Formats: sequence, structure tokens, C-alpha cells
Amino acid sequence: MNSWLKWLGVITTLVMLAVLIGGALVTKTDSGLGCGNEWPLCHGRIIPENIKAETIIELSHRAVSGAAGLLVLALSIFSWRCIGHKRETKFLAALAFFFLLAQALIGAAAVLWGQNDFVLALHFGISLISFSAVLLLTLLIFEVDQRFDASSLVIDTRMKWHTIGVTLYSYIVVYTGALVRHTKSSMVCGSWPLCGNDEILPSNLYQWIQMGHRAAAGFIFIWIAFIAYMALKYYKDQRVLYYGWLIAFVLVSLQAIAGAFIIWTHLNLYIALAHALFVSCLFGLLCYFILLVSRSRING
Repeated sequence: MNSWLKWLGVITTLVMLAVLIGGALVTKTDSGLGCGNEWPLCHGRIIPENIKAETIIELSHRAVSGAAGLLVLALSIFSWRCIGHKRETKFLAALAFFFLLAQALIGAAAVLWGQNDFVLALHFGISLISFSAVLLLTLLIFEVDQRFDASSLVIDTRMKWHTIGVTLYSYIVVYTGALVRHTKSSMVCGSWPLCGNDEILPSNLYQWIQMGHRAAAGFIFIWIAFIAYMALKYYKDQRVLYYGWLIAFVLVSLQAIAGAFIIWTHLNLYIALAHALFVSCLFGLLCYFILLVSRSRING
């Protein structure tokens, strides 16, 4: 494989990760209207005068997203041409570009006309699908599937359905987390893991959103811990599953710890961005497991 295509894949993956973190930064700093209700211009100009912090954040996110669009388009075209014989390539190439375009349109619509918080919460998840597709394309370019000989993997039916189920469920966790940010529900519960010392059940919609996300995150932690236990017990001879699920457990643990520290530190920005980074890496890894499942032999 040409080294330039590998570099294109790596750069595009990193830029897509920057789009995800940049989008989280825009939301967490409330910079979505840093350019007013204008898109693609900013206060009537390409680069406005009297730039404020929120304007810099919004403009930077737009610039990175624009660069990502060009890179994803290039990666999709050249992957289609160079490794189009691999069965997942064309699907992933189309998926990456389509969802990045959808993310850009939703972002533009939110600036121009505003959007319901429940719709805006989809923004991060849509970007996440595009990022994961780009990540898988890059892994195919590096022939990681051949290095681990995915076709020789033998996965039992139980592991297959756990993998598919937890990946789909992780998207619900991502959505509920984005909903917490967009509804500004991050600090409606001042303690962790419970909402308050004197309350057993949430008392309003925003507390239900916050506690709903905590419950969803707690369940995925338990689920991934169980799958990791299965991998460590039954898949010692298949290192991609053995170490892969161990890494998944580390990532979901870091995500849970970061979520707790968001509350304890009263929305520390760096911890909040780390929280978004961990879940992005986790979702990308889970999507890679789906690719492995699709290529492996199913036993039982």
C-alpha cells in the first residue's frame, strides 16, 4: 500500500477526532453562537473584527470541520480506488462522507435557525459515526485485518451478540451524554453517583436526563466488564479479542471516572473534553470489533 495513502488515513482520523473534541468544546463553552446567527460567514465577515473567545472557538471548529470534509472526501475517493476490492471499503467510504456532511448541515441549521436540544444532541453522535468509519478505513489501509488474520478468528454466538448489542447500546449512552450537555443538565445533580443526599428520585426533567445518562453509563460499564471477563477467560489464544476487550474495559473505566470528576470539579473543561475523547475512542474500538465479527467464523 502506498505510504501516502496511509498518511492520508492517519491525518484524516486525527482531524476527525479534533472535530469531535472541537464540537464538545463549542458545546461546553456555550460558543455555538460565537459567530451570531450566520453561516458560513461570521458576523458578516470571513474573519470578523473584535474577536472574542467564543468566536475563536466557533471559527476554529468550522475551519477544522471544513478541512475534515476535504480530507474525508479525498480518503473516500482514494480508498475506493486503491482498496475497493476489500468488501467493507465502499460502504465505509460512503458512510464517512455522508455522516460528516450530515453533521455539517445540522451544525449550520443550528446556527441559522436554532434547533431543539433533543435534535442537537444527535450532532455529536453523527460525527462519531463518521469518525469511526474513517478509523476503520485507515485500519483497512494499514491491513490490520490481515495482520490479525480476522478471517481465522472463531467467535461463539454469545460473544457475537454481546459485541453487536453493546456497540448499538453505546450509541444510546453517547446520545444521553450529548443531551446532558445540550440541555445544560451537567450540574443539576450536585453529587455523584446519586443526584442528591436528600433525594431518592429526580425531581425534574433535567435531573432525569442527568440520572438517565448515569444509569446508561453504569450499565455499559457492567456490560463491557462482563464481555472483557469472557474474552480473558475464553479467548486467550486470540490476542486481538483478548487485548482488545481489555482496552475497551480500560476506556469505559476512564470514561466513568471522568464523568464523576466532571461533577466533583464543577465542570472542569479539560476533564469534560477527556470524557468526550474516551467515549470517542471506545466507540471506534467497538466498531472495529463489529468488523472482526463480520469476518470471523461463528461457532455455536
